[in-house]
Amino acid sequence: MNTTELAWLKSSYSNAEGEACLEIAPRPEAVHIRDSKNPESDSPTLAVTRTTWTAFLRTVR
Repeated sequence: MNTTELAWLKSSYSNAEGEACLEIAPRPEAVHIRDSKNPESDSPTLAVTRTTWTAFLRTVR
């Protein structure tokens, strides 16, 4: 998937400079993740299943 087609969301906990944050782009088939310091369309992203994303969130909470 072309990452320019994704609607990226940043955490409300992110500071104004956007440091040390992740952005996510949830889709029905996966959750796409990228570093908020590098939001260019050609920057690296990671896509995980929704099940994996949910397990990650449960772990970090």
